[in-house]
Amino acid sequence: MSSTVLVVDDDKNVCDIIRAELGGQGYATVVAGNGQEALAYLRSAALRPSLILLDLMMPVMTGWEFRRVQQEDPALSDIPVAIITGLPDVREKAEALGAVDVLTKPSRVEPLTELVSRFCSK
Repeated sequence: MSSTVLVVDDDKNVCDIIRAELGGQGYATVVAGNGQEALAYLRSAALRPSLILLDLMMPVMTGWEFRRVQQEDPALSDIPVAIITGLPDVREKAEALGAVDVLTKPSRVEPLTELVSRFCSK
């Protein structure tokens, strides 16, 4: 069984690129358009994702807000989160949120797949 990556980003193009790239390498992906959709998915999913790729700037519920709620929920808090963002200089803040890594948009394929391979099996 393959591991699942939850991609939380309001940019459909970014989601499509990540889904195509990871899917082509044998990883399953699920996409949520904001933090609220991601929480709804996580609370109803039969299988938890092995990794969450989280954008920070989104409507409805930002990545910052999502991460705070996720960390407070014992059923969800241990799922690793990597930040994907276009914002500059967020590494320190992301690490303070307990993020396992930070990818800056637009990211090259190699760092993305290296990151996912650390947490997911094909």
